[in-house]
Amino acid sequence: MPRVSQDHLDARRRQILDGARACFARYGYEGATVRRLEEATGLSRGAIFHHFRDKESLFLALAEDDALRMADVVAKQGLVQVMRDLLLVQEPSTEEHPADWLGTRLEVSRRLRTDPEFRARWAERSSQLTRATRERLLRQREAGNLRDDVDVTVLTSFLELVLEGLVSHLAMGLPADDLGPVLDVVEETVRRQRRTP
Repeated sequence: MPRVSQDHLDARRRQILDGARACFARYGYEGATVRRLEEATGLSRGAIFHHFRDKESLFLALAEDDALRMADVVAKQGLVQVMRDLLLVQEPSTEEHPADWLGTRLEVSRRLRTDPEFRARWAERSSQLTRATRERLLRQREAGNLRDDVDVTVLTSFLELVLEGLVSHLAMGLPADDLGPVLDVVEETVRRQRRTP
């Protein structure tokens, strides 16, 4: 039997994650049955669970994938940019489906409240975004761009709370077209204020 290339395996895994993201967003964790996952991915249960041990492992991999993508943006451009990107994908001209991402994020939040086993497994994976945000803020402080009268840990928590609020706002379907200036205020809040002579 010929060997399957790593590129093929990676593409199949991406296909599963993308389909599962839409399925979990639409039906929630419990409603994302194996049959629905098969329909959303276009693959058989055997193909899906060849890559992921079970549904929870698939959901954790999906949530982790989203967290890693966000952490990458944070490392390069900051957490406020993640929030700006969320506003951009709300525009009808983009091809991404923010509701899918938001659905996954909200499902993670729900399961953290109600499922102690999931909470324990997710704790191992959830620190990437916090770590990336903190490291970015420390670099900004060293460069003289970040206010120095508030501890970086407090600023990290502040930005994460704003992100959670934005996610909730978008998930409720509230208008987002006027939130750019709000994010400007958030960004100004963490910057070092330049004194004019």
